[in-house]
Amino acid sequence: MVYTALAGELRSLVKGTVKTDEPMSKHTTWRIGGKADLFVDPGDKEDIRRVVEFVRTRDIPLTVIGNGSNLLVKDGGIRGVVLKVGRGLAEISVQGTTIKAGAGAMLPELAAAARRAGLGGFEFAAGIPGSLGGGIVMNAGAVNGCVANVLHSVEVINEHNRFVTLHNKELGFQYRTSNLQGKQVICVSALWQGYAKSKALIEQETRDYLLKRKAAQPQGYPNAGSVFKNPAGDYAGRLIEACGGKGLRVGDAQVSTKHANWILNLGRATARDVLTLIEKIKKMVQEAFGIELHLEVRVLGED
Repeated sequence: MVYTALAGELRSLVKGTVKTDEPMSKHTTWRIGGKADLFVDPGDKEDIRRVVEFVRTRDIPLTVIGNGSNLLVKDGGIRGVVLKVGRGLAEISVQGTTIKAGAGAMLPELAAAARRAGLGGFEFAAGIPGSLGGGIVMNAGAVNGCVANVLHSVEVINEHNRFVTLHNKELGFQYRTSNLQGKQVICVSALWQGYAKSKALIEQETRDYLLKRKAAQPQGYPNAGSVFKNPAGDYAGRLIEACGGKGLRVGDAQVSTKHANWILNLGRATARDVLTLIEKIKKMVQEAFGIELHLEVRVLGED
């Protein structure tokens, strides 16, 4: 009843949609996760600011997500409000060699816009199923590039609920991380800087890259891509495979037999299955190589 009343208040404040008891399995690429008490899909950046003000004045927990492609939500769900930066902030426009895009746009959409405009530097983004906001926070990338290489600046709502612009050098980009992680800021839009490049060459390189990616990565089951960060000078997948981790299974969660740094949901996997499997893998690699693996995926919610 409490959250039903709060949902009514929120609906009167925002242009976007507000839901109660929303299954988070609908909003993660793993298709796993319990319910969110309140779920908001904002219509624009002002909606985000209003939601932040709403939860702060009522001391309600706030969780911000993007496309959920790098996310494991626990089986007990998420208390308070989940704010999904999605299609209400997905507009993309190109001017010269600069692209402006909302944080809810997808990385492949950014790559496609750059390709149509003849702008190089974005080819890496074509195969990453994440949103721009989440991609910026984690410095998403692939073998042929990363966010840090092409991001000019990002507009965020800061801890004081104000819109501010942060430039690339202020973000502390490193391998799969930035200094935005752990901060109370929300990405709303970004400026990206490309360079003139032959459209035909971009298209050919993108096709080649996507074919290689498809050949190397598992297909057909829900997943979150790479589960662990690569340790310095090595690959998490190689280490897991070398100690016999391929095919390891807990419930319906299974280490892919094609790429050992991927965990697949074979149908009815729970977050507990995945977390148990993660701990088994970490222990195996630690015992075999003395290397501690660290998660690339983000874990949210409660048991």
